[in-house]
Amino acid sequence: MDWRSVTFDWNRARAFLVTAEEGSLSAAARALGLAQPTLGRQVEALEAELGVALFERTGRGLRLTPSGHELLAHARIMGEGARALSLSAWGQSEALEGEVAISASDAYASYLLPPILERLHAAEPRIRIEVVVSNDLSDLSRREADIAVRNVRPTEPDLIARKIREARARLYAAPGYLDRCGRTAAGGPISGASFIDIDEQGSLMKLLNTQGFALTEADFPYRCRNFAVMWEMVRRGLGIGILDDRIGDADPSVERAVPGFTPITFPVWLVAHRDMARSRRLRVVFDALAKGLA
Repeated sequence: MDWRSVTFDWNRARAFLVTAEEGSLSAAARALGLAQPTLGRQVEALEAELGVALFERTGRGLRLTPSGHELLAHARIMGEGARALSLSAWGQSEALEGEVAISASDAYASYLLPPILERLHAAEPRIRIEVVVSNDLSDLSRREADIAVRNVRPTEPDLIARKIREARARLYAAPGYLDRCGRTAAGGPISGASFIDIDEQGSLMKLLNTQGFALTEADFPYRCRNFAVMWEMVRRGLGIGILDDRIGDADPSVERAVPGFTPITFPVWLVAHRDMARSRRLRVVFDALAKGLA
């Protein structure tokens, strides 16, 4: 390759790419942690180096020129290459210090991760942990997290995963609530008990009805998309909820609401980016999570 043919500053190309992606200089400056005038000068300098206008200045901000549109595709390739280089370099680190971000659902982040992280910190105090709480799948390729606890096996080729266990979800309620609504001879709640739904699709009602329940929307006076909040509602006696039995059975303020209920099983996967698996810091955290969640 004739490196003399590259006549522009690569850092200025990043300024152009982020400005185009974010849609304005102010948004791009925030994304890069730069002052807006500084970023603007970088974009203008790139235009001068390339000899083309990349943006049209309008009353509402910036708009890509035809030349800008054409060069943006090349800038995106450069950005992906820079991101891949950063990931690979990060993965080579052998230092047991620095930050590792862990993505987990609100229930796992609230009830299962804290004791694991406490033990990890006692063993490796220089590793800093960020807990990314999300019930959606974090994009590990884009560094939304370094490690993710998931309930589905990843399909992306650049991710590695270890199946930790088959978890079981059971129905729980506060003892006082079951005392108020009554119990069947088998120990479960009588008809007329209230349930707390977990999403707009009525997933819990559908699951329970496949097991012989005859529930309608009237049996679900509450709905909550956050499992940790739902669990607090269960503990306060608002109704019956469903949760991983490692959490439910360990909580003395609740009990299994329907002892004969067949638990819902689901897998627990630990996922990381393939390049990052070469990082000693990441391996230590990954293994601590695997041991603690197993």
